[in-house]
Amino acid sequence: MWLAPAAGRGRMRDPHMPTSPPVRTPPVRLGAAAALGAPAIAMGVSFLAFGAAVAAAGLGPGWALGASLFVYGMAGQLVLLQAGGAGVLAAALGATAANARFLPMALAIAPWLGPARWCRWLALPFIAITPWAAAMRVLPGLLPAERLGWFLGFALVSWTVAGAATLAGYLAAPLLDAPLLAALLFANPLYFALLLAAELRTGASRRAILAGVAAAPLAWVLPAAWGLLAAGLVGGTLAFVWGRRGRT
Repeated sequence: MWLAPAAGRGRMRDPHMPTSPPVRTPPVRLGAAAALGAPAIAMGVSFLAFGAAVAAAGLGPGWALGASLFVYGMAGQLVLLQAGGAGVLAAALGATAANARFLPMALAIAPWLGPARWCRWLALPFIAITPWAAAMRVLPGLLPAERLGWFLGFALVSWTVAGAATLAGYLAAPLLDAPLLAALLFANPLYFALLLAAELRTGASRRAILAGVAAAPLAWVLPAAWGLLAAGLVGGTLAFVWGRRGRT
């Protein structure tokens, strides 16, 4: 008894038939997925501690959320919180100086954000340590047209986590004591340090780390609003000059 072959069996594909291209995941989704996990945890606990610190200072949740979303740099946020009693202008200048390190970071990442078009400016508000560090590792391996989308996906998730964690920390402030808050604030810098440690195999990363360690005492000697900026400027310049001399 003859049986008809089941549908799809026994058929040979015509080699001349066009094949559908593989479906590529949008770079925005890839970046958003990469932000979840360790980066979200590192940022979340730091901003959680900041929200609790704002509550302890007697300020409102709107102040906490505004500082996290619009200053979006823990050093600047802490300077703003501590200098609030000195007046608006002094606090704003101190926060700006503390976050001035984002300027060289923006200059370094700009060539990796794809073709030079106006849409690259969309990335500017979201340049912070965690998105920047992740992007500098991933973007060189992506197609130029995919880089900005990946960064925006990563950065938007990080920014959202920062705001949500700040509000959560503000509400949970009565449950968190001072030593725990101090420890949580160092979670994100520790994550960044681990990222740098993973890149020690490259000469540029080794020079940057050693020069940064050498310049770090400036952050202790100088006033809080300028110490971090001076240490970054001196350490970065030292690493750059060291690299140039090594190539000559």
